[in-house]
Amino acid sequence: MQPGDLSQVLAVQAQAYHDLMHESEATLASRLTLSPSTCWVAVDTDADAADAPVAGYLFTHPWRIAAPPPLDTVLDTLPDTPDCWYVHDMALAPRTRGAGVASRLYAAALASAQSLGLRVSALVAVQQSQGFWARFGYAVTTDLSPLMTAKLAGYGDGAVFMTRDL
Repeated sequence: MQPGDLSQVLAVQAQAYHDLMHESEATLASRLTLSPSTCWVAVDTDADAADAPVAGYLFTHPWRIAAPPPLDTVLDTLPDTPDCWYVHDMALAPRTRGAGVASRLYAAALASAQSLGLRVSALVAVQQSQGFWARFGYAVTTDLSPLMTAKLAGYGDGAVFMTRDL
């Protein structure tokens, strides 16, 4: 992903999330700035998509498993001692669903994350996406601290915390 992709990333976000607050360009740009090697876009090479080639995106970064960042929060720095690969957001343009784009995005970012030496990954699943993330090896974590439960509430109804070993 490059900074010039962000306007198209925001367009994909708007298509993908109907009931959830959309994150600002500044929020997403902060993740890209802090961890460019773990943020990816899928480019649609179809001639009809020439004016909007970004077909999907994946924002990830090193983080602390016990404290996922609140939704729509600009990050100033990464933790000095990250203990997980945090999957912040993946979204696909409707035209790409079912074409394997999510698997390819995730595989590219996973290879990059594994090079960081992290042993676990975490994410917050929204919009009943637990089944989607389970296909990538994530499982719902139910033994949550009160702080984590409060953070999940900021992600909307039904948000769940999920983890997997890398």
